[in-house]
Amino acid sequence: MKNLILLTVGLLFSLTASSQILKPVKWSYAAKKTSKTEATLFLKATIDEGWHLYSQYMADGGPVKTSFKFASSKAYSPVGKTTEPKPIVKFEKSFDMNVSYFEKSVIFQQKVKLTGANATVKGTLEYMVCDDSQCLPPETVEFSIPVK
Repeated sequence: MKNLILLTVGLLFSLTASSQILKPVKWSYAAKKTSKTEATLFLKATIDEGWHLYSQYMADGGPVKTSFKFASSKAYSPVGKTTEPKPIVKFEKSFDMNVSYFEKSVIFQQKVKLTGANATVKGTLEYMVCDDSQCLPPETVEFSIPVK
């Protein structure tokens, strides 16, 4: 009986350990005022070794592109498109096309026009990551960035 309990506990522990959710990307945010009426937002993705995060700019028919949606507000309005550094471009067999992606880390930037004294920029971002053997389902993350 004692052995059966130990076996059950060990089996449950091994199942729990093997079913952990993969989170290969960590997001962080910052804002810098560039004038009384403008600021730049920094949305940084830190990517685990072996994984890659896709660019905003790729042909349709491949992985889910990284995208940003900013909530409407009277305190701010986005200026232009969200920018990104030059990505790595490589042919991926799994998508049968050239894809653009980032490894290790990437900082996306968005300029905003400020109409209020203390704005907090809110929104969502969607992204997808893959490694050499698998892709994770697209994930949507909410963000809130105070601009001081």
